[in-house]
Amino acid sequence: MKQAFGLVRRPWGVFYLKHKITGEQKSLKTCDKHEAQRILQAHNESECQPHFNLSLARVYLNGADPKLATRTWQEVMEDVVSKKKDETRRRWAVAIKDRNFDCIRNLSVCETRPEHFDRALADGKVSTNVYLRRIHNHALGMEWLLKSVIPRLQWPRPMFKAKRAITAEEHAAIVQRELNTERRDFYELLWHTGASQTDAACLLAEDVDWNQRTISYSRKKLKGRANIKPALIRFGKEVETILRRRPATGSLFPYLCTVRAGDRATEFHQRCVGLKIKGVSLHSYRYAWAERALKCGYPERFAQQALGHNSKAVHNAYAKHAEVTVPSLDDWEKDWQENPQRSAQPKLLPVDFRSPVAAIAQTN
Repeated sequence: MKQAFGLVRRPWGVFYLKHKITGEQKSLKTCDKHEAQRILQAHNESECQPHFNLSLARVYLNGADPKLATRTWQEVMEDVVSKKKDETRRRWAVAIKDRNFDCIRNLSVCETRPEHFDRALADGKVSTNVYLRRIHNHALGMEWLLKSVIPRLQWPRPMFKAKRAITAEEHAAIVQRELNTERRDFYELLWHTGASQTDAACLLAEDVDWNQRTISYSRKKLKGRANIKPALIRFGKEVETILRRRPATGSLFPYLCTVRAGDRATEFHQRCVGLKIKGVSLHSYRYAWAERALKCGYPERFAQQALGHNSKAVHNAYAKHAEVTVPSLDDWEKDWQENPQRSAQPKLLPVDFRSPVAAIAQTN
């Protein structure tokens, strides 16, 4: 059989691989004739015997890892789930049942090509994109993949839905219509503290320090991570009124702490549908708290501690929709010259703990 490649040696001694039909040349980066001939032979064999080479590759792979040639993506998914705990494990168990994964579920990991992943990602579903990337990275980390199926920079960018903060008017309407006292107090506490729905639902009476007038709790999603400070927020009269209505010991929300986060979200969505409010969820309360804090000049480092995260990038993402009027530099500099000690310190503006109706009244 006619060979497709030949060898060319340049004057400086380096051997090049030359395609006899196209004339394309590629450096072999070696001056050793025997090494160049071995590489040439491998290229000619791969051109003439692709099926034989695939079988030969499986033999070598079996020597390194007996399951490397037969492991499927379903096995990779199950391995990921087995290493998760609690709520994260439940979410993963649901995620791997995505119908978009059916086209790769029984596909051998080592034989996966980019077009296989393209079929799974064809509908642009965000959750499929996010979880498939994590599954792919898990296989890479376990060295079950010899190289990336899709290079990191070539992954399609997930298109998230627009997120917004709940407005004071919307919150006031929801609270006014809510007949269940526990659920109404829960929504009020979210408005005043900016806590995530799971953290707020699991609050205990012991988390409240009445002497210092603070609420302190550890974020559920950050459980087990080192060097993460607990969320700490000082409360005012509005929150005090809410807390006085809740149990003095044990869980502040005995019913809500027993249901799944999805059920709490569904109940809130039903209230929004009844009031024809669109585009908000329970997480919108965190966006609202961050935007209110930014608008009134609340120091960012205090807002981070109140929201329970240390990343400025996360806080900036929460507050990116807030509208802030930047003060004149001339006025700021004049104020600093008149009282440099006061201006040098961050202004500790209190969080707006008033009711939404009062806040609207003062704004108007």
